[in-house]
Amino acid sequence: MTFRRFLTTLGPGTLWLGTFLVVPLLIMLGYSLLTRTDLAQVGQPMTPENWARVFGYDTLFQEWVTDNLRVLWRSVWLAGVSTLLCTLMGYPLAFYIAGQAARKKNLLLLLLIIPFWTNFLIRVYAWILILRPFDLVPSLTATFLGMVYAFLPFFVLPVYSSVEKVDWRLLEAAQDLGASPVRAFFAGVFPQTLPGLVAGILLTFIPALGTFVVSDILGGAKTALIGNLVQNQFGQAGDWPYGSALSFLLMGAVLLGLWVYARAAGQKGLEELL
Repeated sequence: MTFRRFLTTLGPGTLWLGTFLVVPLLIMLGYSLLTRTDLAQVGQPMTPENWARVFGYDTLFQEWVTDNLRVLWRSVWLAGVSTLLCTLMGYPLAFYIAGQAARKKNLLLLLLIIPFWTNFLIRVYAWILILRPFDLVPSLTATFLGMVYAFLPFFVLPVYSSVEKVDWRLLEAAQDLGASPVRAFFAGVFPQTLPGLVAGILLTFIPALGTFVVSDILGGAKTALIGNLVQNQFGQAGDWPYGSALSFLLMGAVLLGLWVYARAAGQKGLEELL
């Protein structure tokens, strides 16, 4: 590939990623190596102290603590359970929508995306009014309800897109060969919906892992997630260097999850499934 062809094809995309992804990450990396002054400002000298705090070493008291790791584990656990609930609810819902007549199908899809017409923060606050008579706010149950409500459309839409393309003749062929309904489904239909299922899981798990609004409003201090820690450092605490280091911890957890999935996908890899 000549340099001119590179500029006309990969050049614009590379420039975009470099400007809006690589450069901000480098700036954040630089901030994570700075120190917070007494006036909540960022200054010199450069030090790895913030990274030590992220991984649990308290440089003030010279001891190891596990607060951040516990919060990270709680975030992974809540995001994982919320993704599982979205899968159990959204997978059959996608099939139900795809099986309807065109007019009803469009109506159901419209109902699914209508909440996006309202500000996300307002929708989360509305759950306080819904759950307050049941004395469920703040609680872990309220956090799960809020997260499933917030991320369910992100799961249903890609699965629905895959279900729309299913070749149902494979299901009929499996049944004609004597397969039970369950075996016929998993042999003839499920593999065709796998790309949408994978995309739905990723689009649900990743934002659920980094969320802070739902847990802050509906869960309170008992369900503080890694996103809440990052938001607090950039907001109330004013410790941008420590918040930058925590952000890398969150990104590392997401990348680790993607790497584990890519390894589990075998030779096909993540790109082929998507």
